[in-house]
Amino acid sequence: MADFERARALLREFKGDSYLFGTDVLSQVGGVVSAAGKNAVLVRGTFSGSDDHVAAIRKSLVESGVDLVAEITGARPNSPREDVSRITAGLRASEADVVVSFGGGSTIDAVKAAEVLRTLGGEIDAYFGTGLVTEALRQADKALTTHVAIQTVASSAAHLTKYSNITDIATGQKKLIVDEAIVPACPVFDYEVTYSTPPSLTADGGLDGISHSLEVLYGAVGKPGYDKVEEVAGASIDLAVNHLPRAIDNPQDKQARKALCLATDLGGYCIMIGGTNGGHLTSFSLVDVLPHGRACAVMNPYYTVFFAPAIERPLRLLGRIYRDARLTKVDMQALQGRDLGIAVAEAMFELARRVGCPTRLSQVEGFGRRHIDRALAAAKNPQLKMKLQNMPVPLTAEMIDDYMGPILEAARDGDLTRIKSVK
Repeated sequence: MADFERARALLREFKGDSYLFGTDVLSQVGGVVSAAGKNAVLVRGTFSGSDDHVAAIRKSLVESGVDLVAEITGARPNSPREDVSRITAGLRASEADVVVSFGGGSTIDAVKAAEVLRTLGGEIDAYFGTGLVTEALRQADKALTTHVAIQTVASSAAHLTKYSNITDIATGQKKLIVDEAIVPACPVFDYEVTYSTPPSLTADGGLDGISHSLEVLYGAVGKPGYDKVEEVAGASIDLAVNHLPRAIDNPQDKQARKALCLATDLGGYCIMIGGTNGGHLTSFSLVDVLPHGRACAVMNPYYTVFFAPAIERPLRLLGRIYRDARLTKVDMQALQGRDLGIAVAEAMFELARRVGCPTRLSQVEGFGRRHIDRALAAAKNPQLKMKLQNMPVPLTAEMIDDYMGPILEAARDGDLTRIKSVK
């Protein structure tokens, strides 16, 4: 089965008929929305070219007999708390019976959180963690309004997943809602919307998708269901690694764009099977100096070396993928343990260089010691405990300074030798 056909088959396996995706599907959005309600509120991104796409959505809604009762501006990058509050107020005022989001992961995540607040009230801090929304809905005997989430960027797969990342701009720290209740009921992704994505955002999105698949793959080692994770993650990473440089070099390469959409969607499949860990955990403390995907991509080679003794099987898969993509000449099959991890990390560095991304934190403008201190403190926060638990080499809060500290210092300096292994 060709790579594209295999990816589409895996997405059908994941979402069945509930997912509308491919090229030229915005014209079908009205039918999706009308099946859920007749009075819609649209929370929309305002990126370059978005007006034409929104016009197509409005036209489809009208043709399907849906009344668009309100439009709300979407969220800024990283879904700031203030934007969540603003969108919550707009949803309450609209009294719509179906919520439509159109934007990247930040807007979709903000809408997920805003609908929780609209329905349940309270403060957003009450829902950070795992399963707290579901429990609150059960106790209140309520349900969230149907959410039609229209993705615009090959990146986070927020339209497919149970995650909502929200940022406190004042402290520079991101936190996470993880809950099946916030999975959008009706996901939509028109690949043509991504054709105008600028190279920097293309790179960030592609690296985010790789990080989702990579971290879940690492965390699945030795657990039931590993073979399925390897199948999905392998397909995702293979597509992204081979096509991301092509999309950067030629933004009009439609095949490369399609591959990235499929790859990052499969990354969404991965994070619904398992959880992310080290790279994502640290990225939450770098929101003021790095876009999310780049933050994960900077950190994951260093976590790869730290995890290496426990993840030889996925490292051999990655070694084949990166070698086939001509990102390394190293024969990974001859290596093991830490040496294997270092070889894969070097291949990951090469991909980052080819798409114009940093390979160490000291290359990032504005980065300083405060970011290391912030990341170490965040790792000890019980609300982010799930990231520590997902690690193939699990860490407790008491181990953070001794082991994560050297990983962060290694990432600052680009020095893999600083990473300590757990004995």
